[in-house]
Amino acid sequence: MEAASHHLTRVISHGMGTEPVISDWPALTSAEVARVLQHYPDAGRPQRLEWHSPRPFSAACVMHTDAGEIFIKRHHVRVRDVAALAEEHRFVEHLYGNGLPVSTALRTAEGASALADEHWTYEVFRLAPGVDLYRDAMSWTPFSSGAHAHSAGRMLARLHQAAQGFDAPARAARPLISSFTIFSQDDAVRPLQAYIEQRPAIADYLAERPWRGEVAQHLLPFHDKLKPYLDEMVPLWTHNDWHASNLLWSDATPQAQAHTVLDFGLSNRTCALFDLATAIERNVIEWLSIPHRAEQLIHLDLLDAMLDGYGSLLPLSARRLQALAALLPLVHAEFALAELDYFHGVTHSQQNAALAYDAYFLGHAAWFNTPEGQRLLTHLHRRADALK
Repeated sequence: MEAASHHLTRVISHGMGTEPVISDWPALTSAEVARVLQHYPDAGRPQRLEWHSPRPFSAACVMHTDAGEIFIKRHHVRVRDVAALAEEHRFVEHLYGNGLPVSTALRTAEGASALADEHWTYEVFRLAPGVDLYRDAMSWTPFSSGAHAHSAGRMLARLHQAAQGFDAPARAARPLISSFTIFSQDDAVRPLQAYIEQRPAIADYLAERPWRGEVAQHLLPFHDKLKPYLDEMVPLWTHNDWHASNLLWSDATPQAQAHTVLDFGLSNRTCALFDLATAIERNVIEWLSIPHRAEQLIHLDLLDAMLDGYGSLLPLSARRLQALAALLPLVHAEFALAELDYFHGVTHSQQNAALAYDAYFLGHAAWFNTPEGQRLLTHLHRRADALK
């Protein structure tokens, strides 16, 4: 992993399990942020660095300036270059123009929405309004109340309404981007092979693995169940990381409403049901608790609240609910491969690469054959049956 010698400070970060770890990426320093903000005429003069983000795939912080609170995020250029961030920023600007509460990227003096400096790429935002209730929550942490789940579902429907008309093509092959190009096809094997060939790090990792047999065992049976519903997968640019921690909230109570949508780093052209299935996968299933217990891993009350919130703006037919149930076991698979690409090709963590392949790519799908996984899918089918 490349790293500049003058960026040595590390912070405590969220790992891939329940325990915090030392961050992969050096923490942003006051001097570094000051140098970056010189390129942003609207950012103000830096006064003090307030906070470092614990998120693992990039480095981010809040800087207090004489123009207010500024959020700065830094990526390694192999993860995001200026062109990749510009794709995200154009989508966010489209959503903003259609009334969704999002924070648009500040522009440099040259009019760019991202800045390249050595092997780093930066993006800069005004701190968005709202309470960061889930700031310290790990991925796959459930909502803390049904009201939060309902409001998050309704906000996701608002995003899907606002995304209409954004017709940019799907993003190029990069690490850590969600996509829906493999299991959205009638024949998943050929696009899976193409996905791997476009990403040399994945091809290298899988060279010694019997991956074709593992995919046939764990994933293709679910794909067979999804195929009758592929006509419901209408292409749409989506968020693809709909977790409570990517929302800011109206207040700190259990009745708080979603106020601002954050973090479009995984956004891409997928479809509305893919985004909704991702929201279920992120907020309803306690994946990190699986090593410790086999039961009480799902929150059906939160699932119902989120679907009720979504359906209050975009009603879900019985067939779309059936399609959602068919998609859910596969929804994390493609991003798990993107994580494998990152861990094997960028950070060179064999432990995390194995986790991405065995636990996420294969294991998340296989979990849906367990009693808890089946209980979740049965619940969705019962919701669908109630509408017939």
